[in-house]
Amino acid sequence: MHTSVKQALAVLNDSTETAEILFSDGNLLVEIYKPEQIDNQSPHTRDEIYVIASGSGEFINGDTQHAFDVGDVIFVKAGVEHCFINFTDDFSTWVFFYGPKGGEVEVEGESIG
Repeated sequence: MHTSVKQALAVLNDSTETAEILFSDGNLLVEIYKPEQIDNQSPHTRDEIYVIASGSGEFINGDTQHAFDVGDVIFVKAGVEHCFINFTDDFSTWVFFYGPKGGEVEVEGESIG
């Protein structure tokens, strides 16, 4: 699978939805997401990672809130309330859902690098 932000947004522009599935394999699901003015997400049953494709704004992840910009990576644990707020009109993000329902089991001490 190969796609660009431009290609993914073209798929989304042909849709009436704010998110479109672009790829799935096993327990991995890849979407492009572009809310219009308000992000009405509900907590998801699986862990997810956002990679900001365009725009900027703020993100609420459970009890924390922080600014985001293009290229930022945001992790949300399964079941956690979250949403994008105060985002620019050009905001869009890649969304990667993975793992089992309920989220992955945390393993201490693992890192890359």
